[in-house]
Amino acid sequence: MALILLREVSPNLSLSFPSWTVPHAQRQQMSNTSSITHFLLLAFADTRELQLLHFWLFLGIYLAALLGNGLIITTIACDHRLHTPMYFFLLNLSILDLGCISTTVPKSMANSLWDTRAISYLGCATQVFWFLFLVVAEYYLLTIMAYDRYVAICQPLHYGTLLGSRACVHMAAAVWISGFLTALLHTANTFSLPLCKGNAVDQFFCEIPQILKLSCSHTYLREAGLIVVTLSLGFGFFIFIVQSYVQIFRAVLRIPSEQGRHKAFSTCIPHLAVVSLFVSTVIFAYLKPPSISSPSLGLMVTVLYSLVPPAVNPLIYSMRNKELKNALKNLIQSIVFQQK
Repeated sequence: MALILLREVSPNLSLSFPSWTVPHAQRQQMSNTSSITHFLLLAFADTRELQLLHFWLFLGIYLAALLGNGLIITTIACDHRLHTPMYFFLLNLSILDLGCISTTVPKSMANSLWDTRAISYLGCATQVFWFLFLVVAEYYLLTIMAYDRYVAICQPLHYGTLLGSRACVHMAAAVWISGFLTALLHTANTFSLPLCKGNAVDQFFCEIPQILKLSCSHTYLREAGLIVVTLSLGFGFFIFIVQSYVQIFRAVLRIPSEQGRHKAFSTCIPHLAVVSLFVSTVIFAYLKPPSISSPSLGLMVTVLYSLVPPAVNPLIYSMRNKELKNALKNLIQSIVFQQK
């Protein structure tokens, strides 16, 4: 009653309760959570020479991804003959690959170059959001690309109906929106958790499983459950991709030309191999048991699903594509002749 009267007399009066009224564990949790202003990423090496080696290695991978995906984007955008559903999806894939590798690699290179490990709290949350957004959208897009090839090879008469321009735009929009909503859900849920187990992230970029290890509350199980649901859904899409390629292989085996069969297999098998590598490494990274906590193993798995696909996809999706290679050759020749 006295507190109420005092509040009425002086509305601007701030009432502070003694620290002993708050449980010690809760005070410690609140203090530790509020004190985290930055995270420490994984250091690849202690010596300066190995740090610079990491910088140049990542720079080479990054430039290869920029060059390959940049050429595909430019070629498809400039050549009207490539404005078809298959190349439209390939254009979106290259954009997602560029964004995905640009989210993680530049910060890691900068840390190695300047001999630091720090990333701000906001920068870490931003990195988690954009990486999830682009990776999830890319996986959904790979599913649509498998469906595109299935319709083109197994149901060619229905290709124009099932994959018209409007349908392709709607599919691409669904991919981007689904990736955005998934990333927003997981990022908001992860960074709403109280963190009190330090700020060291055992990875070269901010990754949700590593952030969850720093949580001091059982509420992290909520995010772990969401991860299981998301990965289960992703595994369902993987089954769909495998079934699509099985139907494609059956149709290819009926091709009388041995050269045609070889071309189809040499194109589809690398696609399926990249998707399988991506899915298996993501599932292992996010669902591996706590008993398996080797930093080197975790680093290798993360590199396989975060760096290899953006750098390799341009080769996989263009090395057997004569139309794309001819269009690229014409583009380069036109640029050279204009400069002369």
